[in-house]
Amino acid sequence: MHKFKAYRTFQDEAKAVASRFVEMTLGELDPGDVVVRTKYSTINYKDALSYNGAGRIMRKYPTNAGIDMAGTVESSADARFRRGDKVIVHGYDMGVSHDGGYSEYVRVPGDWVVRRPESMTAFDAMTMGTAGYTAALAIMLMEHNGLKPGNGPVAVTGATGGVGSVAVEILAKSGYEVVAITGKPEERSYLLGLGAKEVLDRRTIDAGKLKPLEKATWAGAVDNLGGPVLAWLLASMKVGGAVGAVGLAADMKLETTVAPFILRGVALLGADSANTPMAVRQKVWNKLAVEWRPDVVHDLVRTIDFDELPTHFDAYLKGMVRGRTVVRIAPDSHP
Repeated sequence: MHKFKAYRTFQDEAKAVASRFVEMTLGELDPGDVVVRTKYSTINYKDALSYNGAGRIMRKYPTNAGIDMAGTVESSADARFRRGDKVIVHGYDMGVSHDGGYSEYVRVPGDWVVRRPESMTAFDAMTMGTAGYTAALAIMLMEHNGLKPGNGPVAVTGATGGVGSVAVEILAKSGYEVVAITGKPEERSYLLGLGAKEVLDRRTIDAGKLKPLEKATWAGAVDNLGGPVLAWLLASMKVGGAVGAVGLAADMKLETTVAPFILRGVALLGADSANTPMAVRQKVWNKLAVEWRPDVVHDLVRTIDFDELPTHFDAYLKGMVRGRTVVRIAPDSHP
């Protein structure tokens, strides 16, 4: 029986969580009607939170970790897919309560499978991964709610991270005046290289003494942090401004007032990458393949081998990572 390698997360009787490499067979994977051979996966903040149980991300043990992957269909009982199709799988319950992308094979429901755009390789897809997809989804939601380049500057918090980096580059490519907000001012040249017009040190923001409405500054914002910084962004939005909330790297809580919403018509938009309807999901990936392709992020990505994976999570949890990390699951000879 064919065995393959997977990075699997376990919980013991004392509720301690730990992950390790194991050998598995297809029959041991969670059920699904499409089997995909993984070429690349990636590291997202959510993956770092799950590997040792710190973030209570996983809802089932044991489960193969990894919330996204790109590869080639190996077999399919779903008529929409056939062997050799190039695909992406991310979100839903991948790597949470269904075996995920840190595995040489995944088996998933056909409804979870995205067709990879023709011009997008598996590597291209994972230079963006869930983080890049989330950034693009937030921007699409903001534009649907009226955001345009002429409306004024757009802020991106957590700008050096995976979501932030892609958001800065997509917005800049689309003609927006982007202000990158970061706790790492030493990364100024990196952020300017992505297209930011200005870099703001997060530590200069006094979010502790907010008025219900601050000076109207931002036409839009992509926020990775939550907490006081998100409250400050909301209070500082222009009339009709839109904030895409994508993360909670600083704080899950949000203490604000209704003033920005009822006096300035501000929209707070949640970008839920896990449960996006497939039609929207495909549309976002199609845009990422062409007009929203983040070329600089793509070229600066770090690529690691599958064996190296466990040594990279702590840096994510400590906020020490810039940009994106791609995990090479299969040899490059695999299509």
